[in-house]
Amino acid sequence: MDNSLSTRGHLQRRASYQTRKGRCSALNCCMFLSLNRLRFKETCSSAQWRFLVVNPAPAPASLRIPTFDDVRAARARISGAAHRTPVLTSRTADARAGAAIFFKAENLQRAGAFKFRGAYNAIAALDAFSRKNGVVAFSSGNHAQALAYAARLQGVSATVVMPRDAPEIKVAATKGYGAEIVFYDRYTEDRAEISQRLAAERGAALIPPYDHPDVIAGQGTAALELIEDVGEIDLLVVPLGGGGLLAGSALSARALLPACTIVGVEPEAGNDGQQSLRKGEVVQIPVPKSIADGAIVTHVGAHNFAILKNKVDDIVTVTDAQLVETMRFFAERMKIIVEPTGCLAAAGVLHGAIACGGARVGILLSGGNIDLKTFSALLGGR
Repeated sequence: MDNSLSTRGHLQRRASYQTRKGRCSALNCCMFLSLNRLRFKETCSSAQWRFLVVNPAPAPASLRIPTFDDVRAARARISGAAHRTPVLTSRTADARAGAAIFFKAENLQRAGAFKFRGAYNAIAALDAFSRKNGVVAFSSGNHAQALAYAARLQGVSATVVMPRDAPEIKVAATKGYGAEIVFYDRYTEDRAEISQRLAAERGAALIPPYDHPDVIAGQGTAALELIEDVGEIDLLVVPLGGGGLLAGSALSARALLPACTIVGVEPEAGNDGQQSLRKGEVVQIPVPKSIADGAIVTHVGAHNFAILKNKVDDIVTVTDAQLVETMRFFAERMKIIVEPTGCLAAAGVLHGAIACGGARVGILLSGGNIDLKTFSALLGGR
């Protein structure tokens, strides 16, 4: 497809959506890099050199941006490992939103969240050399559990950097799947820096929770399944934290349903994605505070934003109070447990942040990992 036509179509879709809402030479450079690469190798330990080979630090211009072909390849890799989660409906939800809603229940996925798809795909895509020394990740919980479980299933050791205030249920599950956990303070320490150091020391492959092409491709399989199961939809609404699920979903939806409107939903306290989309560049914010622990990030990923800026129509926000009310709706009316982050997209629709009257709407419920003590406390505080 002509890129200019693709971009023009995207801009037209976004404008239409907003209207409805009312709102030196290359050769010398290569020679220099090759010479210095050989010199640098002599100064590294074998583990550090393996880390640099497995985990090159790409310049923005050299990012490997996944495509829908990568999503289809991911589907083949995770087949038989990831669940094909059900699509749920509710006449009460339909009446409340004035639309036909289809909930993709990734809260029923292995390890309790969509993250299993991307983690399993990223590990499966590694070669034998890269898998030998294990994998390292950083996560507030769901990617931690998913990576630990996916690594165990594939016979790969895993180390996960987690915040000290991560939900107890997520820490316990990550340990239970056999991963080593290294704790950090999310407000004073840099989890990416800690993870990179550990991976370099061990020669391990670093698999971040969202800013990784194979992770994005794996996450895109959820929307692919949703569209295959329910057919054409007019609107796809997806939770947004770092952008792995939204970017992957956008790859699938744009390829299969070019006219579909795609909207991300993030916590009101952490609207870095919304700011980034409207500014046209990645915006970094201070660490936000929200009950949506899976969406507590300071900025979207570079790989992710390269997709979001071209394929996503809008990003809206919801409050913590709206997330709690949406959790209650799922528990009382649909008899399922959905964690706060998993409720983001549904809250956006059920509380009117997204106009969808008369539309066929696909909503991704991203996870259900919340301990019963916290769940009861949130729903009990009417």
